[in-house]
Amino acid sequence: MNATHEREALVWGLVGVTLFAATLPMTRLAVGSDAAPQLSPWFVTFGRAAVAGVLSALYLLWQRHRGRLNRPQGREWALLGMTAFGVIVGFPLFLALALRHVPSTHGAVVTALLPLSTAVLGALWFRQRPSAGFWTCAVLGSGLVLAYMVWRAGGLTLGITNIYLIIAMLTGAFGYIGGARLTPRLGAEQVICWVLMTSLPLTLPITWQFAPPDLLAIAPMSWVGFTYVALFSMWIGFFAWYRALALGAVRVSQIQLIQPFLSLLFAVPLLGEHLDTVTLVFAVAVIATVFMGKRMPIQQQGAPA
Repeated sequence: MNATHEREALVWGLVGVTLFAATLPMTRLAVGSDAAPQLSPWFVTFGRAAVAGVLSALYLLWQRHRGRLNRPQGREWALLGMTAFGVIVGFPLFLALALRHVPSTHGAVVTALLPLSTAVLGALWFRQRPSAGFWTCAVLGSGLVLAYMVWRAGGLTLGITNIYLIIAMLTGAFGYIGGARLTPRLGAEQVICWVLMTSLPLTLPITWQFAPPDLLAIAPMSWVGFTYVALFSMWIGFFAWYRALALGAVRVSQIQLIQPFLSLLFAVPLLGEHLDTVTLVFAVAVIATVFMGKRMPIQQQGAPA
């Protein structure tokens, strides 16, 4: 890869990560808090996927008109289902359920482990053999996140909110792995569009079921948050991120390490949240373990069946 292509890939990667980083505070804005609830977490989860799904259908029709449409085949449909479960249902739903009860700065620390958990699941899926250093970083990072959650809970208990965040992180990792398996043949942009469009029979009726009875009763800023996660977190952000990966820059994945920092920074002006020193220290420590883990060698044992 020449320097021009690498710079282009890094720019697209930075755009994607920046768009994703605002997902946590924008989701919090959409669902509100315990004291002032706004949109239902179920509506936010399936509504954002429904909006992005309609846009995806239009995009795929455009690709068909251009003669560039790639259709899933055979076992790829199962991978589409796996990806949909992770990035459309699992991660957004449990993230929204959690952020109704905790600040987005809390969620940013826990989900900072997502890149490393994705790497762990990916190593198992693709039959790779990580080094001892990689596993050390994985265990250390997980321990830091668990310690932070216990500290936040005020004792040796995770609490339902932290369990929601853990489920969000794990399902998101599965969704990323499924998408990674599909990307080489379908193309980066079309993967998320196929996932979103084929999920419309599920997302549209659930969106209707959990739609607020009085749209005007919802604060305008909550609609701003919902619009953002529908257009940018669920759709446009994937276009930028997948385009960066498709360009093949080796260093693109490292950009994801700044996402938790950006989430913490966005939460302060958007939500007026206070960023305490302990949260910042834990965030830096977790990101450091992720950074070190991604630099550890992994040996390939063979392609998955």
